[in-house]
Amino acid sequence: MSKKPNILLVYTGGTIGMIKDYKTNALKAFDFNQILEKIPELQQLNCFIESISFEILIDSSNMNTQYYRDIVDIIQNNYNDFDGFVILTGSDTMSYTSSAISFMIENLQKPIIFTGSQLPIGDLRTDAKENLITSIEIACARKEDQPIISEVCLYFEYKLYRANRTTKINAEQFQAFASMNYPALAESGVHLSFSEHYIHKSSKEKKELIIRKKLITDVLILKLFPGITKKVVNNILNIEGLKGVVLETYGSGNAPDESWFLDLLKEAISKDIRIINVTQCSGGNVIQGHYETSVTLKQIGVISGKDITTESAIAKLMYLLSENLSLKEFTDYFEKSLRGEIS
Repeated sequence: MSKKPNILLVYTGGTIGMIKDYKTNALKAFDFNQILEKIPELQQLNCFIESISFEILIDSSNMNTQYYRDIVDIIQNNYNDFDGFVILTGSDTMSYTSSAISFMIENLQKPIIFTGSQLPIGDLRTDAKENLITSIEIACARKEDQPIISEVCLYFEYKLYRANRTTKINAEQFQAFASMNYPALAESGVHLSFSEHYIHKSSKEKKELIIRKKLITDVLILKLFPGITKKVVNNILNIEGLKGVVLETYGSGNAPDESWFLDLLKEAISKDIRIINVTQCSGGNVIQGHYETSVTLKQIGVISGKDITTESAIAKLMYLLSENLSLKEFTDYFEKSLRGEIS
């Protein structure tokens, strides 16, 4: 008989961990050590649950790369003692955070499920209980005594997604996230149904967990718009210490073909600034050279992000910049899938 899985809940902050003080009507942080008292339904799950909370809880708007490292430290320090991890963070930056964690951990063989909620856990119509209970159930799910999920995922409103494929699309509806370029890995209805064809298959052999905590943060996102000026682009690309740019272009990777614009990009690339071309569209693919306006981008060394999300592109950029790669090596690594982030 297989043993009950041990699941570690990691609470960093965010709406899901808030509970209303009915005397004052103010929201206060929930003590996750009391989780079984507050959510007795969890006792029906066939697992042991422990929790760790950040000492100082953070709003998702204050999320940064140091907190990414803190989350990874907790996973690394507890990796051998637990069978799965459920990370609770604020939903506003969850796609950025979970994408980054997917790149920071290599040879992952256990589930890491990010979740949160739009309403606090103590609210009458909260989505927090369902998101939390099902995330734990997914982290416990096994087949032939192996975890069904062995990658970094995000669960929200009945759907499990590969984390580095997600974008937050709605600030008010419970269905807050979408994965436009990759199908959901599981759906929760009357049954919890996994789409095993789309799930990452981890290697049967035990591989050593590799953790990479060095991230380069001298990066930015530059979103193009009709009427963007030479002065603006010039000032942005000449920020001191800049090492990487996620360039949000039109459609399938198109940008102005005016000489001033291309010259500024070319100059930046000559100074070893890595420029990644991603689409502003919520779904679809960058195909450099498909239209005339993107032919030159490819020629001058702009890197195609293909169908990567902006959130994942910025995380991958931070990660690869720390690896000291030549432009050719960097381009090769960026344009291929490392954690299932690109089709």
